Amino acid sequence: MLKNLAALFRFFIFWLLFFAITRISFELYFHSKLKVASIKEIIESFLYAIRLDLSTAAYIAIAPLLVSIVVWFIPGGRVKPIYFKLYIWFCLLIVCFLTILDYNIFQEWSTKVNYRVFDSIIHSFSEAIASSGSAPVLPCIAIGVLLLTIGILLSNRLIDYLYKAPYVKTSSKVAYSFVLLFVCLTAIRGGWQPTPANQSMSYFSQKQILNQSALNTEWNLVDNIIENLRAAHNPYLYLPPKQADSISRSLYLQKADTTLHILKTKRPNVVIFQLESFTADVIESLGGDKGVCPNFEKFIKNGVLFDSVYAAGDRTDKGMVAILSGFPSQAIRTIITNNTKQEKLPAIPEVLLPAGYKTSYFYGGEVEYMNFKSYMLTHRIQHITGMNNFDRSQVDSKWGVNDGTLLDSHIEYLNTEQQPFFSLVETLTNHEPFDMPAKPHFPGASVSNKFRSTAYYTDSVLNNYFEQAKKQPWYKNTLFILVADHGHRLPRNTSESYQPAKYHIPLLFFGGAIKEQYRGIKVNKLGNQTDIAATLLAQLDLPYDQFRWSKDLLNPGTKPFAFFDWDNGMGFMINGQTISYDNLGKQVVYVQNPKIGKATNEKALLYGKAFLQQIFTEYMAY
Repeated sequence: MLKNLAALFRFFIFWLLFFAITRISFELYFHSKLKVASIKEIIESFLYAIRLDLSTAAYIAIAPLLVSIVVWFIPGGRVKPIYFKLYIWFCLLIVCFLTILDYNIFQEWSTKVNYRVFDSIIHSFSEAIASSGSAPVLPCIAIGVLLLTIGILLSNRLIDYLYKAPYVKTSSKVAYSFVLLFVCLTAIRGGWQPTPANQSMSYFSQKQILNQSALNTEWNLVDNIIENLRAAHNPYLYLPPKQADSISRSLYLQKADTTLHILKTKRPNVVIFQLESFTADVIESLGGDKGVCPNFEKFIKNGVLFDSVYAAGDRTDKGMVAILSGFPSQAIRTIITNNTKQEKLPAIPEVLLPAGYKTSYFYGGEVEYMNFKSYMLTHRIQHITGMNNFDRSQVDSKWGVNDGTLLDSHIEYLNTEQQPFFSLVETLTNHEPFDMPAKPHFPGASVSNKFRSTAYYTDSVLNNYFEQAKKQPWYKNTLFILVADHGHRLPRNTSESYQPAKYHIPLLFFGGAIKEQYRGIKVNKLGNQTDIAATLLAQLDLPYDQFRWSKDLLNPGTKPFAFFDWDNGMGFMINGQTISYDNLGKQVVYVQNPKIGKATNEKALLYGKAFLQQIFTEYMAY
């Protein structure tokens, strides 16, 4: 098959053409995102893709090349063309599968297929399938079949499947073999420059959609898997360790150990509602769509709204740890799935239990998902209610029990619970595939309106919950904390992973325990989910020093800032500016306010790098 340089060249040409075809399909699928790019830039995405495409083709070539060389040295040796064809067809099938998988993954995460996708499938298969419920399955399969057909037909024209070994001396065979291997290995390495092939070779623009388009999916996936499976190391070493530690710690120095006390009592009941995908875009008071969550607007008038709060990351497992443990997201890692590490985290219920609180966790889905159950039990949650605690007839969605049924159950439980109590309630209805036991409030089959309808549903059952709770004797002594687990690209579908808008979420302190004079106020200090721990415990006059990544948002002396990250990238926010940095391309990919001076930008970037480096350093040390 790959018996000479001409055959190898034709092999490479085929794969470069096929990767270009899959790239065309990707750019057509996301044509709306490419409106920011010129024709010239789109053409450049194909040119900058060549080196990693060629490296991937060379990796594919290694197996048949070695087989061809070995058989060449065997007298009378030959390989039937069908074996080579089956190998190429298998490779085409994998590439086509990853291409259509990319459509949904990039739509949701703004990154291409990576290790996290397959880790989720392996450890949480049913949940992963449910998450893909909003994807257009049949059109994607049709595209995949079309690509596979094109690939097979094109390969039959360009690849020389016949094995006809040249009749030359043994010494010449050795020389030819070395030449072929040298060419292939050079392509794999991306050339003989000091640095071997890496994702930066495909990066050429400040527009991430172009960089992601140029990035070879298969090369990036294999590299990402190797990165995640290799021995523990910190991939975010930007600064000397002492400097990174000093900078990150300086962010939590506060001018005074004081806070604005908004509660009537030091020992209120505390209920945290972790609201699935409740992005700021569905909250009118946060600049979101009007009419999606009308009841939340009523809650705001009777609570304390923190209107400049951002999620730690883009997943529930990261949000839960940020809320309860005050620990930021670790980009390519998720600490909750590692028992050895997550056990060493502090957590709000661990502080409340010795103070006399009863603790509980309510979730309508599988409590074992992403190791949630283990995390809860480790951190002193005494009672857990999950999907298996409900009657099978009540499980009415792919994720489990709808939010209305869950909240009814929670009210019944609290009516018999000893005070003071702490409870975490995790909702799920506002998650793909957006199943709900009610008529959609927003018409049409668009994913955006399905999202709005499930958000509207959760908002309505929350209102029903609070109307019932107000009739209970424990309500007047209860603080409810409403916060999203993470933001979302929906319903507006305008935010990318590196833009702060995707991470903007509501945080509301609400309930009978709030002093009347503070109801309806807004706190506009920049903050994170991680700041809930310090803010809450300061209100209870309980220590929070162990939550070193958490600041009290009601303390006028704490610094305003926020941090978010995604797979291999991070953003850092200070008043008036956000800087986002892509670790793959080693470049700034987003500047919120280009008119702000260079010194401010460099300061924000330095803070962000120190922050991510130190978070990962601490993660590894656990």
